[in-house]
Amino acid sequence: MQKDVAVLRADALGKTYAEGRMRTPVFDGLDLAVMPGQTVAIVGASGAGKSTLLHLLGGLDTPTSGEVYVSGQRMSSLSDAARGRLRNQSLGFVYQFHHLLPEFTALENVMMPVMLGGADAQAASHKAKALLESVGLGHRLEHKPGELSGGERQRAAVARALVNKPACLLGDEPTGNLDEKTAAVVFDLMLELNRAQGTSLVLVTHDRRLAAKLDRTLELRSGRLYPLERAELAG
Repeated sequence: MQKDVAVLRADALGKTYAEGRMRTPVFDGLDLAVMPGQTVAIVGASGAGKSTLLHLLGGLDTPTSGEVYVSGQRMSSLSDAARGRLRNQSLGFVYQFHHLLPEFTALENVMMPVMLGGADAQAASHKAKALLESVGLGHRLEHKPGELSGGERQRAAVARALVNKPACLLGDEPTGNLDEKTAAVVFDLMLELNRAQGTSLVLVTHDRRLAAKLDRTLELRSGRLYPLERAELAG
C-alpha cells in the first residue's frame, strides 16, 4: 500500500433505513479518508450513526449510496466471498464486547483469522502465540474466555483483530465495557500495537479523553463529519 493512498476511504457515503413507507436517513454525502498508519477517532451523540458508519466502512453493511474503498478496492464491486477475504486480510474488528468463541481457548480464538486466510495450524499457532505474548497473555494461551478477566478477554480480542496485520483496525467502543483503569491499559495497548505494525485505526468512542490521544478526531453530527480540535475535546 502506497503511503499517499488511503487504506480506507468513503466517497459520498449515504445510508437510509426504510420501514414500510418510513424513510430514516442517517447520513448522506459523507466523505472520509484514512491514510496508512493514521489514527482517527469518531465521536458523537448517541444515535448519530457512529456504529452504522463503522459497519459500512468495514463492509458489514451496505450503503444506500456512495462507495467504500478498502486497500484501494471498491467494496461494492466484490462478491460476498471476495468481500469476506478482503475483510479478513485488510481489516481488523474490536467491539465493546469481545465476541470470543466461548468453547475455544484464547490461542484457538486468535488462530482463527490466520487459518481462515489459508495458513496451516502450525503457522497460525506460531503467529497467535507471538501476539498473545505481546499483549501479556502468554500464560493464558489455553484458557477459555470464561476463565479470563474482562481486560484479558478484550486483550485477546485485540490480538485476534491484529493477528493478520491488517491495513486498518476498526474499533466500536472497544473499552466501553471496562472500568476506567483497565480501559486505559487496553486502549494504550491498542495504540502501541497499531504503531508497531503500522496499522491505521478508526475508533468510535464516547470518551473524548481517549479520542484526544489519536491523530484526528471527527464528530458525526447531522449526517456530517466535523473535525474537532484538542481544545474542544478537553472542554
